[in-house]
Amino acid sequence: MRRLAVGALLLLTAGTAEAAAPPEPDGYRQEDFRSPTPATLRGAETVTTAQAERLWRAGAAFVDVLPRPPRPATLPPGTIWRDAPHDTIPRAQWLPNTGFGALAPQTDAYLRHGLAAATAGDQDKPLVLFCQRNCWMSWNAAKRALALGYRHVHWYPDGTDGWGEAGLPLERASPVAP
Repeated sequence: MRRLAVGALLLLTAGTAEAAAPPEPDGYRQEDFRSPTPATLRGAETVTTAQAERLWRAGAAFVDVLPRPPRPATLPPGTIWRDAPHDTIPRAQWLPNTGFGALAPQTDAYLRHGLAAATAGDQDKPLVLFCQRNCWMSWNAAKRALALGYRHVHWYPDGTDGWGEAGLPLERASPVAP
C-alpha cells in the first residue's frame, strides 16, 4: 500500500513539474536566464541524463554554453581577477556566453565556428547542448543550432547538475579559444 502511495505521489509531482514548465517562446529568451525552462524545444530532442549518457558514450558532440562571469566593474585597478573554475562533461566543448538571447556578431561567429569544430563540420552528427538545470542558455543555443541547419540537435536541460547528480564524471574545462 505504501509503495502505491509513493508511486502516486511521484506521478503527481512529475505532472506538476511538467505543468509548471513555461511554454516555448517563439524567439529566444532575452532575460531571466536562470529560471524554469520549457519541457521541450521544437525541432530538437529533449534528453534525460540516461539518454545524454548514451549519446556521450556513442561519441555525440557535446557543447556546454554556461556563461563566464564578467569581471566585476567595482574591482579596483590592478586587482587580479580569476574566473571561477568550471567543471563540465568530459570531451564537451565549452563555448561560454553563446546562449544569450541576442548575440554580438563576434559571439555569433564564435558559436558557429565552435559548433562546426565540435561536429567536424558534419551537420548530421548528433549534437548535445547543455548548461545547468533551469538555465535558458542551452535552450537558446540549441534553438540556434537548429536555425544553423544542424539536424540532430539534442537539448539536455539538466546539464552538469543532472550529470553530476547521476555520479557521472565531470572534468575541469577551459573555454574554447575564439
